[in-house]
Amino acid sequence: VAATNITPEAFQPFGQVVLPLVDGTPYGPHEAQLQLDQGTPRFYIMQLVGKGQRFQAITRHRQCTQCLGAIGGRDWFMAVAPPSRAAEPDLARLKAFRIQGDCFIKLHVGTWHAGPLFDAQRMNFYNLELSDTNINDHQTCDLRSHYHLEFEIV
Repeated sequence: VAATNITPEAFQPFGQVVLPLVDGTPYGPHEAQLQLDQGTPRFYIMQLVGKGQRFQAITRHRQCTQCLGAIGGRDWFMAVAPPSRAAEPDLARLKAFRIQGDCFIKLHVGTWHAGPLFDAQRMNFYNLELSDTNINDHQTCDLRSHYHLEFEIV
């Protein structure tokens, strides 16, 4: 999957790109529109090791939005497919984005995603989701076993 540089317009079907704002800017639609009312929000630093740019599974969360951003300013990648009521992602609409280290993304509820992905040995990300997202709201489609597919972001 060829990655494109993320823009708010290109990422809109999947979520929001949140860019730096001058301090004191009034709240508005350019900020993350969160849905975290189905449980206790969890904001933490997630350390990932050796992710690379290949993936064989894609996941979604149907009870909350999720925000992800790199710590340290390095670029990273995310593959996404739009939310739907279907049990599996629409792979014809799969997109990959290069995300600059000076912004973060908010995934719409139900957006299928693979990542964060990166070439570095290790990266830290801040992650905002619910406290039980990875236990009770983690639907994964194994692309290798369902479709005999593995993707690489280039």
